[in-house]
Amino acid sequence: MRFHSILLALPLLAGAALHALPAEAQTLRGSRGAVDRAYRKAHDHDLTFFRNATGVRSAVSRGDLVRLKGNADFRIHQVTYPYVLPTTVTFVRRLGEQYHEFCGEKMVVTSAVRPRSFRLINSVDKSVHPTGMAIDIRKPARARCAGWLRETLLSLEGNGVLDATEERNPPHFHVAVFPEPYRAYVARSRSGGSSRAEEKAEPARRSSAARSSEAKTHRVKRGDTLSGIAERNGTTVARIKEANSLRSNRIQPGQVLRIPAGR
Repeated sequence: MRFHSILLALPLLAGAALHALPAEAQTLRGSRGAVDRAYRKAHDHDLTFFRNATGVRSAVSRGDLVRLKGNADFRIHQVTYPYVLPTTVTFVRRLGEQYHEFCGEKMVVTSAVRPRSFRLINSVDKSVHPTGMAIDIRKPARARCAGWLRETLLSLEGNGVLDATEERNPPHFHVAVFPEPYRAYVARSRSGGSSRAEEKAEPARRSSAARSSEAKTHRVKRGDTLSGIAERNGTTVARIKEANSLRSNRIQPGQVLRIPAGR
């Protein structure tokens, strides 16, 4: 399995930071450099490369790996070992929710941890699948959905939280999620870019300001989702839908939304 340098984050702002990426990354082509980078990340995080099913089961019993279970936003398809690192579970859930909102269909995960004894013909020696940090996502049949997923992964890669590549046989996206960078990214996203220390220091002031501030507007950009817009603006999907008389979660680029303040 080849990798590639790319990928996404919460709130999944497709296209963000692409100017900082090399041309190779923008095409999602795999490269030896990307393979080496993901391999180094696995070693930097002191991750175990599981040799066989026994090792995977032991990791699950210790809590080092957790089961990846499908939900309303994504499903697992013919995955022999449906276990990954906890951070990878968070990534899949967040990406699946936003993909479902944009495309109206479930995202499909086709691979998770693969011990070294379970090696595919197209895998590489430095594959990080044996660590549980990587997953494969089926390439959507609809061009619109495939394009959203591609640009979203590029944006996340631009934030340095993962590497990914678009594979052709079978058509899928391979994604290696870097545990510590992704955890930090999610924490920043949830706090609106401020640190937790700042949030603890001034919770009352910020809460009051949010409630008293006037509603603002947001012009929808390609890759935006209601959940992402709500999270960035400290409100909820339900409140945005109510403020704009929306009957579904579908939004279109160029659409202007009224953003109510506070949760």
